[in-house]
Amino acid sequence: MLSEIVRPLVDTQIRRLANSQATDSTLTETIAKWLSYLGVKARVTHLAHQSGRIQVSLTVGKPNTCASDDWQQILQNLDRQKSLPSISSYNQIVPSQQSKLQRLFAYLIQISQPENKSNPNALSHLLHNLNLDEFMLLGIRSALKVPQSIDRLLKELDPDVIALALPQAMEIALVDRKLNREAETVIVAMLKAAKSGGQ
Repeated sequence: MLSEIVRPLVDTQIRRLANSQATDSTLTETIAKWLSYLGVKARVTHLAHQSGRIQVSLTVGKPNTCASDDWQQILQNLDRQKSLPSISSYNQIVPSQQSKLQRLFAYLIQISQPENKSNPNALSHLLHNLNLDEFMLLGIRSALKVPQSIDRLLKELDPDVIALALPQAMEIALVDRKLNREAETVIVAMLKAAKSGGQ
């Protein structure tokens, strides 16, 4: 499974960082390496720490698997959106797609936390950590009360919405630092569905 491969590798690199006398340069190299696992070419341009967190600025090049046309379109979209007001990405999704997305997140929570299905406190803590707006959270809470059909959801969700949801889906699936087989299957299916939308 993904977590069994990547997480021990990351743990080893963190121990290397803790024992390094050149933490700044070692961390810069390590962050670039972590992103390279995802096929992203990145260079750290600024590194600092404040309030128990490390602040990083990056310059990111075109990922290995990204088509040149797609990369150029991304850059053009960024230029075009500089003048637009900031708005929550989920707020831009049509209501029918928001509802399906809420059900998808609920399904991921159900399969990632089977031992907590009847523990509202544990589920509330998990939902709070997702940093979603109250409307999204209410929909997820409601969807948690009923079984969900993942195949149907992935067919009905737009590929762009699935791509937008992937980071949060990964966060849910890895909430306890483990990725079980059911959750891994869903993440892989989401990746395929999102990729099909770009073709």
